[in-house]
Amino acid sequence: MAGANKIAVVLVDDHEVVRKGLSAYLAVTNEIVIVGEASNGAEAVEICIEKQPDVILMDLVMPIKTGIEAIREIRVKAPKAKIIALTSFQEPDMVKEALREGAISYLLKNVSGEDLLSAIRSAYSGKPTIAPEVTLNLVMQEKQKESIDALTIREKEVLSLMVEGMSNPEIAEKLFISRSTARAHVSNILAKLDVTNRSEAVAFALRNQLVK
Repeated sequence: MAGANKIAVVLVDDHEVVRKGLSAYLAVTNEIVIVGEASNGAEAVEICIEKQPDVILMDLVMPIKTGIEAIREIRVKAPKAKIIALTSFQEPDMVKEALREGAISYLLKNVSGEDLLSAIRSAYSGKPTIAPEVTLNLVMQEKQKESIDALTIREKEVLSLMVEGMSNPEIAEKLFISRSTARAHVSNILAKLDVTNRSEAVAFALRNQLVK
């Protein structure tokens, strides 16, 4: 703790230029004092045990010990610290894991100085902040899951054959169904996946690993 008038912050990033930039910006405020810096997750754990900071700005992809691993350990050894994931990565699975392990907020490194300062204040008060781009990605992932779940077993078979490049007549022959039925399955797939053509459906299937 830095006292009633200051928020004690630890900066964790494997790039020194990033840490120095953050330190220079935050140090000029009247609300924050930088009490430590770390270049990897292992150092972060040690510093946070020693300093017991109020807020930690935590990169996620680092050597020796990742940010996710550090968050998990810090939540046990410095439980009062509020952790803000500050990273370049916005993959939904990484976001969910960071939040699940104990990060209160998730920001991208393109965040403005003003928004970062606001997020630190919010975290200190126990309020989360999630980057808009990250929120959008999470929403899109959930929509994709809903789309995938909506496909029937037969539609998944048809989609797999579409990925192989088969036309509607070829799909009909392969599955022993009429051409009109094959065409109807393809139309249903496009509608459920919210795509406009076969190419987009194939791209969706490959991106979401729906076929091998």
